[in-house]
Amino acid sequence: MLAAGAVLVVAGCGSSSSKPTASDWRLPNGDLSGARDATGSISSANVGRLEVLWRFRLTTDPTFSGTAASTPIVAGSRVYVQDLRSNVYALDRATGRLVWARRLNRESGGPNGVAFAGGRIYGNTDVSSFALDARTGRILWSRKLTTPGLPITIAPAVANGLMVTSTTGASPGGRGEIIGLDAATGHVRWRFDTITKPWRFPKIAGGGGAWYTPTIDAAGHVWVGTANPNPWGGTPALPNGGPYPGHVRWTDSLLELDGKTGRLIWAAQVTPHDVRDHDFQDPPVLAGKLVVGAGKGGHVIAWQRRTHRQVWSASVGLHRNDTGPLPAKPVSVCPGLLGGVETPLAVAGGRVFVPVVDLCFPESGLGTSATRFLTTDYAAGRGALVALDLQTGKRLWKRALASPDFGCATVSNDVVFTSTYAGTVLALDASSGKVLWRATAPAAVNACPAVAGRLLVVVAGAAYPHARAQNDAVVAYAPRR
Repeated sequence: MLAAGAVLVVAGCGSSSSKPTASDWRLPNGDLSGARDATGSISSANVGRLEVLWRFRLTTDPTFSGTAASTPIVAGSRVYVQDLRSNVYALDRATGRLVWARRLNRESGGPNGVAFAGGRIYGNTDVSSFALDARTGRILWSRKLTTPGLPITIAPAVANGLMVTSTTGASPGGRGEIIGLDAATGHVRWRFDTITKPWRFPKIAGGGGAWYTPTIDAAGHVWVGTANPNPWGGTPALPNGGPYPGHVRWTDSLLELDGKTGRLIWAAQVTPHDVRDHDFQDPPVLAGKLVVGAGKGGHVIAWQRRTHRQVWSASVGLHRNDTGPLPAKPVSVCPGLLGGVETPLAVAGGRVFVPVVDLCFPESGLGTSATRFLTTDYAAGRGALVALDLQTGKRLWKRALASPDFGCATVSNDVVFTSTYAGTVLALDASSGKVLWRATAPAAVNACPAVAGRLLVVVAGAAYPHARAQNDAVVAYAPRR
């Protein structure tokens, strides 16, 4: 075990060149578009031969969200992973052997994670952003941006010399910010406040910010989905969103920002007055002329990127008591606080692949108990992976799952990967939803899979209430030759 802040360096490791190749997965969503569409060699022809190549045990103490929930990064001969204590590990791509570890020991609400660019690893703790030397793990810079009450939980986007991150307004009075930093130095270039006006009730209300990686287009515009206002529901004295009356600009929204200045170019608020925690938080996917967003309200929406006209909206999953005011007595709300489209979409071949969580939750207009939220059996929910037509939003197929799909969607050629909370890793035929391959991970999964060349990398480290024993690990699969 390494002491806090120590770096382990093993000689003879491969290159960490910044030149992109078809065998890498260098950003949290694969590339800057957010499409999660790999250029790897796994396809329907060889996916049935996938087997475990190596495992790397994750042994840090778990948090509320588990041991690790981030998307693994693959660059050159290395795999990079961040756990929910903000620690970063560099692993040998061929063997899973630890090359170096940077122990930061700061608890994160997740999903967090890192990005690779220019020979550097970029990431966050709960209060700071940092850059590491990808070869050695040495800290190149670290910049404190916030406090634990207004934490960072996001994996950053990096492009054009810019690192984009975000705080979340978790505490009363908190107003989440999107922040642009100089990637070379960590100097703050700009901050965008997702709450346009002071709170009417700052001692009660908080919210906004982002907790999934933004996407960046060719013009350098930053596209980001934002989180909800809170407290959920309201309070007995101020029910049904009374602490944040009216529209709260810009919570539960898709934003387009100027990457050079942080100036707002355009915004679409999906839930203007949110009493159900229906974040519109997923990474916006830039798909040709469209941008596609989704969130915990269970709606997938496509807009024209140039004109900003809404093209289509599709509902997925179970919907119950999900519009209008809530009564004083709790009712079952679907999607609930951890339902809907909880994790990132994938877009490929004219299809949008949507991971769905059907998990209802008792909610009321007088407020929702944090204790109940923390003690809810998330394993009681179910899930699905749904394919929609990119141009129309029409449903093409649905694969029902016995466990919530907190495992995102990742495409490689004609195969789409996802995983369930219970720890089943699945490969489905992209055109039909037919199961082509499945495996049981050593632990529950609430992280996104990455595909790089012939490698499928899955982080299995979610907290799971019904597990007899968990062996939290990063697992690499490859086709048997």
